[in-house]
Amino acid sequence: MSTTGFTVSTSSRRWLEVWLAALIAVGVLVTFWSQQRYPSLLKKLHAGAAVKVAGPISFDALLKVTPTMPAPTRVMRTSVNWLYTNRFGMYFALPFGAAMMTLLAGGGVPKRFNSAAGNVLCGAVAGAPMGVCANCATPLGQSLLASGASTRLTVAGMISSPSFNPVVVAMAFVLFPLPLAAMRVVVPTLLLIGLPLLVRENKVVVSSIGVSMEAEGLGPRLIALCRTYLRNLLRLCVLTLPWMLLAALFGALAAELIPAYGTHVPVSVGGVVLVAILGTLLPVPMALDVALAYVLYRAGVPTPYVAVLLCTLGPVSVYSLSALGKQLDWRTSLRLGGAVALLGCVVGFVVMRFPIL
Repeated sequence: MSTTGFTVSTSSRRWLEVWLAALIAVGVLVTFWSQQRYPSLLKKLHAGAAVKVAGPISFDALLKVTPTMPAPTRVMRTSVNWLYTNRFGMYFALPFGAAMMTLLAGGGVPKRFNSAAGNVLCGAVAGAPMGVCANCATPLGQSLLASGASTRLTVAGMISSPSFNPVVVAMAFVLFPLPLAAMRVVVPTLLLIGLPLLVRENKVVVSSIGVSMEAEGLGPRLIALCRTYLRNLLRLCVLTLPWMLLAALFGALAAELIPAYGTHVPVSVGGVVLVAILGTLLPVPMALDVALAYVLYRAGVPTPYVAVLLCTLGPVSVYSLSALGKQLDWRTSLRLGGAVALLGCVVGFVVMRFPIL
């Protein structure tokens, strides 16, 4: 893979700011991986068949939700539980994204390849170990796009993080029969292969805030860097939090107001399509796609519906699609979401025609 297409404009004047921003990013990443994300994922993996979910779209339940509560109360509490479950991902995504905005805004760091395959592959490889769901990957994607990174590289990373995390993939193969687990890998792979057709490459436009080069001396330069970082963090919060709150509300409405999955629901083409659309839009936390699908599978929900949810809950969500639509264009979001739903439908139809069990 050639790197001749990298956009590079290194300034020796900026070396201190580049290294400090990179140090902040690495520090946030290592802390997140070592103190929260991977211990949590490994705990879920080791739970095996005993894995549990506390709510329809959350692992944690800060507020108790019961079927006897009024619908508005259930929706509100489910929204709060979703936000609570995603808190660690956002604790990481926002400061890390702000560090990347600060690092990339002034150039000096590779941002893209000339080839579409190079951008998609780079994003997929970088995203896999990140350990954040489609929701928490969204602030990272917004920070990269604001810094002039490749659109395809960014979207590939957002899809890869929830889809190809090695611990979550291992969970799928531990909990499900081999054909179902294999589908969980094949669907996002096909999505990444088709990404150049779904997402157009953007022009190099940097809208994040770069560090001012007017400051002289170590002290003023450090102060300028801190100010820039905090301004980028604030900007990223403004870009992110409104869509996150809307996603919490939408997910809670869908989870609480749509009739619960039954164990004797007849399988139909229309049912597969509806489940595929629902799975594409629901904003589930990291690894909940596998855990929730397994809980439903164990409860006796028809296998085609389980397979569809297993393959569509992870790659995107209403949150990531809305944010991409706002920052790029809505046609891109519709194509991307439509592709995920279509692949989910194909999975459902295949399982209907050739039962896994």
